[in-house]
Amino acid sequence: MRHIPVVAGLAYRDRVARLPSQFTVTLKPEPENRFNHRAVAVLVNGEKVGYLPPEISRRYFRADSVTVECTGHRAPASAVEDTGVMILIDPDSCPPELADDVE
Repeated sequence: MRHIPVVAGLAYRDRVARLPSQFTVTLKPEPENRFNHRAVAVLVNGEKVGYLPPEISRRYFRADSVTVECTGHRAPASAVEDTGVMILIDPDSCPPELADDVE
């Protein structure tokens, strides 16, 4: 199954733990991010829960700050243990320019 992993550090663990199994994510460009000027934040109900991985965000980032919505879900426990990824985004629910970057 294809999916887009969300990078969510310890700072977001509590927010992610409160999420239902499936939800809508908002992808928001974050050009002011001091670590990645092409960062794309992942928000759920207005709360930041992580970021798109840099290899995807740099392809997807648009300077016009347009936000988009996609379907997300919590990753299975095995994925969290193996990779640390806690959220997965369904690329078929995203705009084509994002979904095309995921294989």
